[in-house]
Amino acid sequence: MSAKAISEQTGKEFLYKNICTSAAVQNRFRYANVTAETDLDRLAQEHPWLLTERLVVKPDQLIKRRGKLGLVGVNLDLNGVREWLKPRLMRETTVGKAKGVLKNFLIEPFVPHKQEEEFYVCVYATREGDHVLFHHEGGVDVGDVDAKAQKLLIGVNEKISEDLVKKALLTHVSNDKKAVLTSFIIGLFNLYEDLFFTYLEINPVVVTKDGVYVLDMAAKIDATADYICKAKWGDVEFPPPFGREAYPEEAYIADLDAKSGASLKLTLLNPRGRIWTMVAGGGASVVYSDTICDLGGVNELANYGEYSGAPSEQQTYDYAKTILSLMTREKHTDGKVLIIGGSIANFTNVAATFKGIVRAIRDYQVPLKEHEVTIFVRRGGPNYQEGLRVMGEVGKTTGIPIHVFGTETHMTAIVGMALGHKPIPNEPPVAAHTANFLLNSGSSSTPASSRTASFSENRAKVDSSPAKKAKTGAPAAKATALFSKHTKSLVWGMQTRAVQGMLDFDYVCSREEPSVAAMVYPFTGDHKQKFYWGHKEILIPVYKNMSDAMKKHPDVDVLINFASLRSAFDSTIETMQYPQIHTIAIIAEGIPEAHTRKIIKAADEKGITIIGPATVGGIKPGCFKIGNTGGMLDNILASKLYRPGSVAYVSRSGGMSNELNNIISRTTDGVFEGVAIGGDRYPGSVFTDHVLRYQDTPGVKMIVVLGEIGGTEEYKICQGIKRGRITKPVVCWCIGTCATMFSSEVQFGHAGACANQASETAVAKNKALKEAGAFVPNSFDELGEIIISVYDDLVAKGVIQPAEEVPPPTVPMDYSWARELGLIRKPASFMTSICDERGQELIYAGMPITEVFKSEIGLGGTLGLLWFQRRLPRYACQFIEMCLMVTADHGPAVSGAHNTIVCARAGKDLISSLTSGLLTIGDRFGGALDAAAKQFSKAFDSGMLPMEFVNKMKKDGKLIMGIGHRVKSINNPDMRVQILKDFVKQHFPSTQLLDYALDVEKITTSKKPNLILNVDGFIGVAFVDLLRTCGGFTRDEADEFVEIGALNGIFVLGRSMGFIGHYLDQKRLKQGLYRHPWDDISYVLPEHMSM
Repeated sequence: MSAKAISEQTGKEFLYKNICTSAAVQNRFRYANVTAETDLDRLAQEHPWLLTERLVVKPDQLIKRRGKLGLVGVNLDLNGVREWLKPRLMRETTVGKAKGVLKNFLIEPFVPHKQEEEFYVCVYATREGDHVLFHHEGGVDVGDVDAKAQKLLIGVNEKISEDLVKKALLTHVSNDKKAVLTSFIIGLFNLYEDLFFTYLEINPVVVTKDGVYVLDMAAKIDATADYICKAKWGDVEFPPPFGREAYPEEAYIADLDAKSGASLKLTLLNPRGRIWTMVAGGGASVVYSDTICDLGGVNELANYGEYSGAPSEQQTYDYAKTILSLMTREKHTDGKVLIIGGSIANFTNVAATFKGIVRAIRDYQVPLKEHEVTIFVRRGGPNYQEGLRVMGEVGKTTGIPIHVFGTETHMTAIVGMALGHKPIPNEPPVAAHTANFLLNSGSSSTPASSRTASFSENRAKVDSSPAKKAKTGAPAAKATALFSKHTKSLVWGMQTRAVQGMLDFDYVCSREEPSVAAMVYPFTGDHKQKFYWGHKEILIPVYKNMSDAMKKHPDVDVLINFASLRSAFDSTIETMQYPQIHTIAIIAEGIPEAHTRKIIKAADEKGITIIGPATVGGIKPGCFKIGNTGGMLDNILASKLYRPGSVAYVSRSGGMSNELNNIISRTTDGVFEGVAIGGDRYPGSVFTDHVLRYQDTPGVKMIVVLGEIGGTEEYKICQGIKRGRITKPVVCWCIGTCATMFSSEVQFGHAGACANQASETAVAKNKALKEAGAFVPNSFDELGEIIISVYDDLVAKGVIQPAEEVPPPTVPMDYSWARELGLIRKPASFMTSICDERGQELIYAGMPITEVFKSEIGLGGTLGLLWFQRRLPRYACQFIEMCLMVTADHGPAVSGAHNTIVCARAGKDLISSLTSGLLTIGDRFGGALDAAAKQFSKAFDSGMLPMEFVNKMKKDGKLIMGIGHRVKSINNPDMRVQILKDFVKQHFPSTQLLDYALDVEKITTSKKPNLILNVDGFIGVAFVDLLRTCGGFTRDEADEFVEIGALNGIFVLGRSMGFIGHYLDQKRLKQGLYRHPWDDISYVLPEHMSM
């Protein structure tokens, strides 16, 4: 949602902080907030003016006409405020149809003034610009300001001025107040623009000899501009409409939504209701709510919400568990129903999102059965068959009644089943598997002409040439035909999946060349990206700069803009500089409305058609498709989108456009063209732009419009029908009819889906369309029936003559998608059993990373998971960490540190220097852990006495690994060994091998005092004791870890810390290139060379 209401206190804070005007704005920041927890005496200490001034008190909860409702206490002292609040604070009251509790009040200074000092001012946004309304008589009795007020439209990119304000607005204002009001209105308008307000009303604004007073204020801001205005806004709290509580679960989902690229929405309407919904898609969520209310479920509808935009499994799980938690708190005598619905997805992997829902259902299976919950599922889109199968399986395994349906079932049919108005089919038709659509039994190729011409016979030839632009100097006229089989496009963004989908569509439509000429991606250098064209691979150029792409591809006339909401504006404006572009599709959702309006104005001036923002795009069967429109290839083929039909449609919703593809393909000869204009308040092109194009396109025989609550664009269709401009049959339905049944305002999934006046409601628009002559069903449920009725009539009249179906060529399935569907298998190149990063959370040897930290297993425990695949005992984790600490460094003189230092001083990087040091580790330096462990284990396990072991090694001429030190001796013991020995003796269950090694040490030191058990040998034998006796390993497993070199890893890991320290030390000391001194080298040359 974009435009969101803010509290009066927040609005005034914005105004007082940021307004720039010569008018003296009084009572800045003089307000105090009162809730049930407020101590008025303490509040008076914080705001001393409460004790010295007369006061006004009123609720600050988005309530309109508070004065008329007796909800404003005027000219009171603090005690008077206290008494006035007693019968109102935390009491339920009714405002219109909404019942709510008064819980938040605002106290401000009372401003004595005369009636003639009250004025009304309001600024609000429309598509054309911002309207300033002013009336010289403000206050409670202002009446119908739309009829009374003076009005001034400041167009997009235009500036407000003193002359405009005085001439257009202040004609009835006395001369002594004109200058003050002019300055204030200009300052207010600039504030409105700078802080991205969409609505700002002050009634009254009072002007006295002392200055300007802002008494009552109502405001909305464009929440999508948060990334621009964060510094000025701070953290904004958006209060719920009066009559609807703010629930923590709503805030939780809003937080998930803010952190996700997907869309997650939740509004609680009636937490005690028995009908709950979990719907995919902004448009579909409205349709399901409409249908529930149409069938009499309005009082039992518990929530409104939607999830869309390909949320991850974890995000879907979090969303689903929130809803399941809410619906299993209170039992209902009739049990409860959960409707998991949705239209046919364009790009969301249905099986992946359903996995999250299935996880949540399993977690809540006990309360779901206790509350007698029945679940109805209907979905379509990529991999939906697997999603439905998984959903059906969880019903069988948990015993929860779950009824699943696919695209063969009308989208909202499950609502009638859930509410008992329709029987539940015993055996719903089984939809073909995704892959079956790609394996046609017909010929592998068909003539291009049979599928790119119109599917209906005897119709006027469809223009297949690129749309022509108006001549230079002539008024910019927008093209009637946006796309043809020759259309070439540029894709902004590295959207390889969407591009491949477009190329597969091109191929199945038998286009001669791909519709994507190039891609633009500023974050990489110029290169080529590999894609498939049917069976063969092709390269598509990727450019860093838009200008290079345009120069090298002059035939491109369409831009598909996948830029993020932050960069979509700049990239679109840049694109419009190139006259070859006539259509731009903007996919991003959440572009600030002020930016969108600037895009629209620039496009109108240049004759460019904008589709979006917040859209999936559009499709022209047999010719061209935008990005992910129409879904994957299975849906393209199922909905016969590879060749044109006779029906053109326009919708706001991207998901619902795919549902229209399905409905139209099942009821008519198919789609000629379809466009989703986007769900924002100001879409780049409106319904009539496309309806009139369809009217002027010979191949289109009937038009379908899926309108929506909010805005008035549908009335232009009414006017077009009445005036005879639109003569083709128009089937139209506006979704959002449920809104008039709710007691409080509900913001639906699309930013533009909100009625600001009665004429913007879906009910009013449906009525007007029907009266104008459009074909309007009684509900969305009947939309398909109306379409087939109109279509059959056109066929009967001979307007449409369906042609024989021609099969499209087959397109090979991508390996990755075939694997996803489980159709193929291949031996893996690698196997791993220690870590899995594929899910929402990193997993170490089966332990989620969050659990690793919660358990506080430390570095030793983490190493145990990754090296030994075990959750080791606490003492074992501590021992590993101690080993790493004592082996971390042993000074700069040892070979590894020396090498690292020499490398660092030679100017090499960290990795090179570290590697240089690590390469010295072996049997002679640091690598004796494994060898010592093997030698001592073998001797001990074979039953050799320590003396026998020492004598055998001497006889074989072998060194005993782990025995001996160059510096330390029995008289100068190594404290590292002593520290480890004390710990091991205290904590290890058994130290048999260590004791054996210490007995060997007694023998070797008796011969030479420096033949001690050194730190390598100690760690080696102690680790064998640990592996054998900690209880986590079998004897064979313990021996295997020694055999494969795990113990040397301890030294390597520990000493790496020291090597890195030496590298950083040399860099910090800025040491130069090392050259070994001559006097430390003994030059021994052969005699014949020295003579």
